[in-house]
Amino acid sequence: MRTPASSEDAPPAAGPTGRRRLPEAGLALVTALIVVAVLLRPALTGLLTHPAAANWATIFVAITIQAMPFLVLGVAVSAAIAAFVPPGLIARLLPRRPVLAVPAAAVAGAALPGCECGSVPVAARLVSIGVTPAAAFAFLLSAPAINPVVLVSTAVAFPGRPMMVLARLVASLIASVAMGLLWIALGRDDLLNARRSPEDDADGRRLTRFLSTAQHDFLQAGGFLVIGAAAAATLQTLVPRDLVDSIARPGPVSVLVLGVLAVLVSLCSEADAFVAAGLKQFSPTARLAFLVVGPMVDVKLFALQAGTFGPRFAWRFSLATFAVAVTSAGLIGWWFL
Repeated sequence: MRTPASSEDAPPAAGPTGRRRLPEAGLALVTALIVVAVLLRPALTGLLTHPAAANWATIFVAITIQAMPFLVLGVAVSAAIAAFVPPGLIARLLPRRPVLAVPAAAVAGAALPGCECGSVPVAARLVSIGVTPAAAFAFLLSAPAINPVVLVSTAVAFPGRPMMVLARLVASLIASVAMGLLWIALGRDDLLNARRSPEDDADGRRLTRFLSTAQHDFLQAGGFLVIGAAAAATLQTLVPRDLVDSIARPGPVSVLVLGVLAVLVSLCSEADAFVAAGLKQFSPTARLAFLVVGPMVDVKLFALQAGTFGPRFAWRFSLATFAVAVTSAGLIGWWFL
């Protein structure tokens, strides 16, 4: 029989029981995986001697390790917002009109020095504290593409070509603002299925709230990061490189191809410039598309968005973002490069 105090925790993700079950379920899953790995160790060892399996494992581990620090950064920022920022403060700092809040939030994305993995929990937190979804999504798309770390890495990867850095900044910012405005015009808030975090109904101290929020968000987002990394590794292993090389001719097709490639390889935005610089058989505009699309749409990011906002949102938002990002990169590349 429920007590009156526990009845206030009726929302599924908010009650104490729900808070205990999530870590327990995660611990049980990790334990089960360890046991299975130990039991199947001989078979797994033999499997990794196969070149394709070894390549898959290398890519999977590389993507996960590369993205994890920035996911932790994003989770920490998200938890700090929940614990230390008064509800509604960020919403009050942005312009009240959504059409003005979108570009302001997109420009503010430069302040988060992380990759796309970290921007998802931050965007979810912004929505939960009252920021208009259009502005939160503009921030989600711009933060991993225009922050100083990404721009510096792009300058290092393309020495003597400052226009590539400028083109990436402008094209990414335009795409982010365009998606925010598109959401204002056509977006459906009923598609959002953002899960409530445990701290929303907690009355504990700020540090306790910070730790519980970080734990909740990391367990949720981290699982989907692993799923996305596994899918990206599978796609990279199966797609023949000769097929990519055969369609590297200048023109719209090569721009589209590198946009799709960015989705499949799922590189961290801090490292993708070095890969783009190595794709010398493609035109500068096509390589710009790789740099603009990657931080906004990729396999692991889709998994994170689906786990945070729901699969229906992730499908529609990802397809629209891909179209807008490719178009922005094509136009800016034609104009700047």
